[in-house]
Amino acid sequence: MTRIPRVFVVVDERIRVVIAKPGLDGHDRGAKVVARALRDAGMEVVYTGLHQTPEQIVETVVQEDADAVGLSVLSGAHMTLFARLAELMRERGVDDVVVFGGGIIPDEDIPELGKLGVARVFTPGATTTDIVDWVRENVGAPTGAPTGG
Repeated sequence: MTRIPRVFVVVDERIRVVIAKPGLDGHDRGAKVVARALRDAGMEVVYTGLHQTPEQIVETVVQEDADAVGLSVLSGAHMTLFARLAELMRERGVDDVVVFGGGIIPDEDIPELGKLGVARVFTPGATTTDIVDWVRENVGAPTGAPTGG
C-alpha cells in the first residue's frame, strides 16, 4: 500500500503592525522602542523609518497586509497627519486596519483624533507593556472612541 503524505498548511497568525514616523519629525527612539517591544511580544513589525509621507505609510500598510498601524508624532502635526492617513485609507478601501498613535499629543486633541478613526493615543508615560497589551486586546476588534494614556 502506498502511503500518501499529509500536507499541512502553516498559517502565520501573528499580529502584523506597521510603525511609522510621518512628516519631518526626526526623533525616532520612541518608535523604535515600541517596534521592538511589539516584536519581542511575538508580533510581526515593519518599521518604516523616518520622514514618511502618509501616502508611503498607507502603501506600506497595504503591501504588508497589516492588521494595525501606529504613528509616532512629536512635531505637533498630528491632526494633519492622522487626517491625511485616514483619508488615504478610506480612498484605498482599507477599513480593517486598527490605527493608533503616540507622541506629544494634547489631551484635548484625542477626541478629535477618535473621530478620524484613531483607536488609541499613547501619551508620554505610557509603558511598552501598556502598548503591547492594548494591541493584543484590540487588533481585530471594532474600534471605538480613543483613549489617552
